[in-house]
Amino acid sequence: MTPPPDPDHALQSELAALRRQVELLNGHRFLRVQNSLWRMMGYNFMRGLAVGLGTVVGATILVSVAAYFLAQINFIPIVGDWAAMIAQEIQVNRMEPEPVQP
Repeated sequence: MTPPPDPDHALQSELAALRRQVELLNGHRFLRVQNSLWRMMGYNFMRGLAVGLGTVVGATILVSVAAYFLAQINFIPIVGDWAAMIAQEIQVNRMEPEPVQP
């Protein structure tokens, strides 16, 4: 007959495995960033810049495409005129040179 497993040995091996996993987790990049205030602030600042830039670029493309397609609609007088004014403003702003700062 085999002797029953030693509960202390099983507990020690589980504790050693848990210790290895905690060390591995502490070495993970995400936790290293979270442990440093300056790294966390820098990471969140860069993330905010990326989100802001993506929002501006996406909104610009979306509004430009919408204005283009609305300018093509001439059978609805109010929307067609409004879209034509937007398209004209976009063209005028593209053609104007940037003012030179002294």
